[in-house]
Amino acid sequence: MRYAICVTNLGTYSDPGVVARLAVAAEDAGWDGLFIWDHLGFVWGAPACDPWVALTAAAALTTRLRLGTAVTPVPRRRPQVLATTLASLDILSKGRATLGVGIGGVPQEYAAFGERDSAKERAAMLDEALAIMDGLWSGEAVTYHGESYTVEGVTLAPLPVQRPRVPVWVGGNSGPALRRAARWDGWMPDSADPEKIVMSPQDLAAKLSIVQSHRPSDGPFDVVFMGYSTPADGALAREYADAGATWWLEQLHDMRGSAEEMLARTKAGPFTAP
Repeated sequence: MRYAICVTNLGTYSDPGVVARLAVAAEDAGWDGLFIWDHLGFVWGAPACDPWVALTAAAALTTRLRLGTAVTPVPRRRPQVLATTLASLDILSKGRATLGVGIGGVPQEYAAFGERDSAKERAAMLDEALAIMDGLWSGEAVTYHGESYTVEGVTLAPLPVQRPRVPVWVGGNSGPALRRAARWDGWMPDSADPEKIVMSPQDLAAKLSIVQSHRPSDGPFDVVFMGYSTPADGALAREYADAGATWWLEQLHDMRGSAEEMLARTKAGPFTAP
């Protein structure tokens, strides 16, 4: 099991400098990664920053943390721009970038700007966008004609450090999300709400078995559990590790506590499973 902090891009953490300083504290305390939400919170009244700016600041101040989103609603971003952003972050961080993806859990963040907010349409856009980004990261010329996107003979440069691509972790608990996750590099279940863990180890194992039944190979695959803990909760981590989790993402946000309390939890470091 590896351990990361996962911060919102809202409220206190809408300041990229705050996120960057938290990243430094996390690396000093022995965490393995920093992940950040990707919401247009200002649409519904919460201050919000661009997660890629925050991750870039964190990359410049750290040397070891894996850095990524949990998760990016890909259908509201242009795949060619997102592919370039990830390649640039991967180069800056010397191969530490990860892309967490989903269709977006707040339809208002689409509808407020006249974009398609149908879950079915967003799912189709996500699959098309992932195919395009994967092609661009390969270094080969990409030609693609889909329902939502068109690419005419484009070769991306420079490429990400990581090969064959920046790891893609798919979020969600639905059947389509589980099948989608099986095709990529990891699964990020919806395992916590703003107040508590909402997925038991047994539930995690059961849904993971569905993902694994659709896996085309037995290659490396991450299972990224989001939860809440104290440093003394090592036994809790072991339960989820035994169920198949490979990462624990400690959720930090204003609803959980003050900035000082979240910094203290970060400085305490991840718990050690017995």
